[in-house]
Amino acid sequence: MTDLLPDLRQLRAFVAVADEGSFTLAAKKLFLTQSAISHSMKALEDSLGCRLLDRLGKKTVLTEEGEVFLRRCRRVLGELEDAGRELDGLKRWGQGRIRIGAPHSLCQFLLPTVLREFRDCFPRCEPTIEADDTTRLLERIEEHELDLVLGLLPRGGAPEGYRPIFRDRMTFAVSPMHPWAEAGRIDLDEMSRVQFIIYARATETHRLIEEHFDKLGVRTRQPLVLGDMEAIKGMAKIGLGVGIVAPWVAKREFDDGSLVPIQIEGSAIEREWGLFYNTDRKLSLIEETFAGIAEMVGRELGGSDH
Repeated sequence: MTDLLPDLRQLRAFVAVADEGSFTLAAKKLFLTQSAISHSMKALEDSLGCRLLDRLGKKTVLTEEGEVFLRRCRRVLGELEDAGRELDGLKRWGQGRIRIGAPHSLCQFLLPTVLREFRDCFPRCEPTIEADDTTRLLERIEEHELDLVLGLLPRGGAPEGYRPIFRDRMTFAVSPMHPWAEAGRIDLDEMSRVQFIIYARATETHRLIEEHFDKLGVRTRQPLVLGDMEAIKGMAKIGLGVGIVAPWVAKREFDDGSLVPIQIEGSAIEREWGLFYNTDRKLSLIEETFAGIAEMVGRELGGSDH
């Protein structure tokens, strides 16, 4: 085979001949002359260094090589047609893509509401969601693998491509049978003996909780560290420890009484959630709309403190 690659006109002509079984019918289908089809097929076979077609009387049939090449041609042309449809869709209102990253907690408690509102505005847009810790998601956005990231403001402060969405305060979550729930307050002397249940290590939330206990001068037991908020709430419900959660994460349990919120002693463990994006381009209309909806829903979450 030579280094010359066939052009798209040759591929389309070859597929037409294969489908119609005739140079004449293929020419009519493509609004070309029979001579143009013949020259195109000869040039294609010369570039590939093999015969693709045989004439059997008035019928044109594929050789073995032609059968193999036809499968590839259909795949290539199909992909190009799909690409054309997608590009055409981007020109129409409400069509496109948006790649979003968010921690698991926001994927569960914030994104469903945001996406429901977003789909009303852009019913043809197909969002893709990736769940991970904020730090790792921000690396993905730097590599242009994500368009937007919803996450916690990092320790170093707000980067250039950042919009604040809402703030929250962590709270203790205990079983209704826990002594703190019955007393309605915390016994500081017991804090060093309590089994705390906190979110995964190497996250901003974990760091904030550790710093809070350091400021209080409390040396706690080795905490039970879990990577799932539902698991933290479940353990607290059955009295295996004191969960540390955001009120919006446990709103349902606080409302139905299966968990009781207890205010954390000392200064509040406050967090800021925001929207991160790459500043080397302007946000599209789709992205601006998503950001606005996320901010609206986020304010409702941040205002759900008990």
